[in-house]
Parts: sequence; C-alpha cells; structure tokens
Amino acid sequence: MLALLDDILDQNIDAIDEMIRKDFGGFIITLAITFLIILLMVLVYVFFVWVSIQISRKIFAFIQKKRGRKIHLQFAENITKAAIIFIFIVIPLAGDQIRKSIFGSAAVIAAIVGFAAQDIIQDVLSGLLISIYKPFDLGDRIELEDGTSGIVERITMRHVVVTLVDTVRLVIPNSKLNSAALKNYSYDYVPRSAQFKFPVDYNSDIEKTKEIIADAVEESSYSVPGKRNRNGEKIYSPVYFISLEDSALMMMVTVYYDHATPTEVLKDDINTRVFIALENAGIEVPYPHETVLLKQ
Repeated sequence: MLALLDDILDQNIDAIDEMIRKDFGGFIITLAITFLIILLMVLVYVFFVWVSIQISRKIFAFIQKKRGRKIHLQFAENITKAAIIFIFIVIPLAGDQIRKSIFGSAAVIAAIVGFAAQDIIQDVLSGLLISIYKPFDLGDRIELEDGTSGIVERITMRHVVVTLVDTVRLVIPNSKLNSAALKNYSYDYVPRSAQFKFPVDYNSDIEKTKEIIADAVEESSYSVPGKRNRNGEKIYSPVYFISLEDSALMMMVTVYYDHATPTEVLKDDINTRVFIALENAGIEVPYPHETVLLKQ
C-alpha cells in the first residue's frame, strides 16, 4: 500500500507541482479527499484482516469442539494467525523490492535457513514437531527432568505453559521441551489413583458400611471409573474389609481420578463425603481410648 502511494507520487509529481502553483486551495481539497479515501481503504483492509483472523478462530474453535482441545490444533491456530498477519500486513507494507527479495532472493532464503538454528526459529520448529508427534497433549500431567510436574495448559509458537500444583504458571521454550526427557503420566490415559482407609466400630454392619463408602466415592465429582472388570469395562473400585485393628474394623478403597485433579482436593472431598455419610448412617468412627487405673 505504501509502495502504491509512492508510485502515484512519482508518476504525478509534475502535475501536483503545477496544481499547487495554479490552484493551491483546490490542491488542499483534493489532498484531503485523497487522504480520506486512503484512510477508508486502510480501515476496510484492516477490517478484512480482522475478519479473516476471527473466521480462522471460529473454524479452529469448531474443530476443537468436535475433537477436543488438542495441542496440534492450538499450534496450527497460532501458525495460521501469524500467516494471515504476514501475508496481508507485512508483505503489502514491505513494497515490491522487499516482497520480491523474500520470495526470489536465494541469499534471503539461505539467511532464513541459517537463522533456523537461532532461538526464535528453533522454538517454532520445535513447537511444530511437538504438535505433530505429540509427546504430550493439552491437559496431560508431565514431569520435567528436574522433578517439576504440572498440567500442560497451552502451547504458543515459542513456548509451552505448564500449570504447577500451586497454580503457578511455568513457561518453557518449545526447543527445551522438545529435546528433554520427561514423564507423561497421562500417556494413553491411565487415571491416577489414591488409597483411602476408614476405621469403623466393631459393631458396624460390614456390608452396609461398604455400600455407604462406595456410594460416597461414586457421588464425588472428582472420582472416575478406573478399574477394569472381567468384561473389560471400567468400574469404580470395590470397598474391602482389610484388617481388624485394636479398636476398629479397617475398610479400604482405591479411588481413581483425572490427572488434572490435585490430589489434596480429591482427598478432602472423599474424606469429607465418607465421614458425613457414615455419621448420617449412625456408623461410629472410633478413636483410641485409654483407661487409667489409680491405686490407692
């Protein structure tokens, strides 16, 4: 656009000079009208670019709604947005000479290849490789080489954002993650699990107690079916009577939950639900007693 304006000025410089000398007022009016037309064209052009980005965003949002939030879709959306800006803004503003050099100059192409080893291009290429081979996906729980673990929140063209246990965001360059050895606890989706033990009074109805604990676990919004039965179907783990303690019957259950769920949140919810359910059912949760005998 700037190149077009420059060409117009070069081709009509003599006519413009003559108009200024003969009719300066008319020149000012013509200049103002020309400026308004150019401004209108720029606004329409910017609006077209904005609409293109919004359409791209809507298309990817529709795809993600059908297929879920995937790391390759998010990276492709970022690449598409950058391509739209580059094609419709950077190249038009660059002028014919720069535009020709970008696409036709072997020296520029060689320079781009040479810069591929630099940080920015390296991160973009690493992000592309991550989105293609998917060593992890959005929502996966991963652990880095230094023992730091968290949930993959999003990917950009330069970095991956990981949410840690304490909700702090860790921003990691794509090139670092692409070359690092990491643990993916969500690979092929195997849910996490935690064991819970609940002591109940010796006089408790064992089968009723098992049923109450199992119902409380299934009612939790954090627990998921994670144990497979003989038919291969995923079910909630049963409750087991595992031992006779000094003052209680000990019940145990394994609870499965998604990788994105913090362990402390799950434990708080399950313990609260089971304790309230046992109390409402009149089943006592015993605690140690001591009897002290005093001799006179």
